[in-house]
Amino acid sequence: MSATATPLVEAPQLEGWDHIVSGKVRELYVPAGVDPSAAVEVLVVATDRISAYDHSLQPGIPDKGRLLTGISLFWFEQLAQIVPHHVLSGSDVPEAVAGRAVRCRGLDMVELECIARGHLTGSGLADYRAGGSVGGHVLPAGLGEASRLEPAIFTPSTKADPGEHDENITVAQARERLGEELTEQLESLTLAVFERARRIADEQGIILADTKLEFGRSRVDGTLMLGDEVLTPDSSRFWSADTFTPGRTPPSLDKQFVRNWLTSPASGWSKGSTDEPPVLPADVVAQTRARYVEAYERLTGLEF
Repeated sequence: MSATATPLVEAPQLEGWDHIVSGKVRELYVPAGVDPSAAVEVLVVATDRISAYDHSLQPGIPDKGRLLTGISLFWFEQLAQIVPHHVLSGSDVPEAVAGRAVRCRGLDMVELECIARGHLTGSGLADYRAGGSVGGHVLPAGLGEASRLEPAIFTPSTKADPGEHDENITVAQARERLGEELTEQLESLTLAVFERARRIADEQGIILADTKLEFGRSRVDGTLMLGDEVLTPDSSRFWSADTFTPGRTPPSLDKQFVRNWLTSPASGWSKGSTDEPPVLPADVVAQTRARYVEAYERLTGLEF
């Protein structure tokens, strides 16, 4: 499939559906006339927007929403025996958003970002260097960039309001917020999902370094379910096994490529700046899309 000429960055109007929420990447709809807080079915549409450091960047990445949706649907199917998920259909959707929309069960989301780390990098590495622990897990001395964590660890974070920063917290702090039983459920499910996904990715020559999951309770019967997106290049770090070297930041098949450009001298911008980030150059857009396509094709075995 060739690149779409114009990325979808705005919420489309869809007959029979009311638009209720704009996220960083996704638009959420409920059936027309239904109370959003009680909707037992929703439509989730993935746009081509890309965000980094709490900024929505311009322009979008062509086909990104379709790639994210395809990868998520692949993983939801692979994980169905481990945890129930919110997907009802990836095909019975309005034609205008075919390929980038999913009909889902309405969930009341748990206010916690559930992060599993199989390698030490990013904010986890920063926390380790600052105090020797990540998410309350005291780790051995001498670890560095991309060190493998065996077993993987659960390191939750807060769910920030739009424009605010997520904050890494300890498992003990998560228990204080959500209670011991729910926190233990989330930790167990997060790590089970991660280990299954890590094995599948390994078979395709891809290292799953870390990922962020979100869970919610069904509005029908309260079942705890995997929601949002799952194991995409937006919510995970994917590295090619053939270029992996411990101690170095490996080339990524995810949006870390965009983060790296934004914080490089080439962008002229720093993440602590109050200025809006610069427009992404055409070559950065093209290379980002290529990484998402490669992740999609290697993980699913399908040609995009």
